[in-house]
Amino acid sequence: MIRAKFRLNSYTTEMSPSWPDGYDKPSVEVEKRTLNFTPVYGKDSEENKAFWGATPTGSLQLGVVNQKAWAFFELGKEYYLDFTRAA
Repeated sequence: MIRAKFRLNSYTTEMSPSWPDGYDKPSVEVEKRTLNFTPVYGKDSEENKAFWGATPTGSLQLGVVNQKAWAFFELGKEYYLDFTRAA
């Protein structure tokens, strides 16, 4: 497993098609929030210095249509992202 640490810097909101009943059914328009993350950098903690040394650049963008999931993410907060190889 590889662990990365990202900060949520911004998000945008737009309407997007979704298929809540499966792709064989008609789509519906839902609100989608696109979350924009960048790796942490080492100014504010020893942990962030260590992450910065391992992953100095990059970005992560997630499109989320689940409004309950939006409540979990806060602007300016940091989140771990664990990479595990799929079987």
